[in-house]
Amino acid sequence: MPSEQLTAWEQGGSTIRLLGRRIFTRTAIVGDRKPLLLIHGYPTSSYDWHALWAPLAERYSLYALDMLGFGLSEKPRGAHYTIELQADYCQALLAEHECGAAVHVLAHDYGDTVAQELLARDREGRARLRSVAFLNGGLFPETHRPRPIQRLLAIPMLGQFIAHGTTVSRFESTMRSISGRNQPSRELLRDQWDLIQRNEGYVALAGLITYMKQRRVNRKRWVGALVDSNVPRKLICGAMDPVSGAHLADRYRELVPNPDVTYLDNVGHYPQLEAPDLVLEAYFRFRDSQQA
Repeated sequence: MPSEQLTAWEQGGSTIRLLGRRIFTRTAIVGDRKPLLLIHGYPTSSYDWHALWAPLAERYSLYALDMLGFGLSEKPRGAHYTIELQADYCQALLAEHECGAAVHVLAHDYGDTVAQELLARDREGRARLRSVAFLNGGLFPETHRPRPIQRLLAIPMLGQFIAHGTTVSRFESTMRSISGRNQPSRELLRDQWDLIQRNEGYVALAGLITYMKQRRVNRKRWVGALVDSNVPRKLICGAMDPVSGAHLADRYRELVPNPDVTYLDNVGHYPQLEAPDLVLEAYFRFRDSQQA
């Protein structure tokens, strides 16, 4: 049974057709406010932004979606869930709302890689980005430390079996293992699990996790775009995250010129849920410094 908060989130959005698929979207558009695209992570959904939504909407026009295979969006069997395709959906959402301005991006986890693809497209003249802020995610394949369940899901054939047999208790255990000191509530975890399970969601879990291999194969393109871009970039990192925590931020400082990094002590993999006020503080400071 979804919580009142999740029900309100669903009711505040709509499912539309993008690129021929049913995609859940949520927007808060005010004409004179700069557009901000929110890109969620794996295996969750745009609901991860609910704690930041109202404060962000007071300053910016917001665009969010559940990417293909996630949350309330369509989860087709046999789909090839590529990062490039997910970037297409992000751009299709902006086009649907006739957003022709250069956009700011706030991304997390899987969404970080989609944002890196958008950075690459910006360099090619196929996207227009004003800034990108990253939360914890696998920006560099060499620093990503997946959980055991992720490694199993990534094994061909076995992954589908594991996905079908994954339970809410296993999901809760995994999510708590990557959290900081502010552990997620049972209600939040049940809401996230509910969204994962919608529309036979287990079908998509193993297909989506091919992003780990895609990161390795496309490292030159995506890390290159991150390192070489002229777009202002920011990393806000939950330092306690065992997957992409302080070790990721350290690598970011090594490779990215003039790195702008905020370490959040005692915070894990989902900073926007564990410490939303700290994320907002760091993000607003970043945006204010750009004066754009």
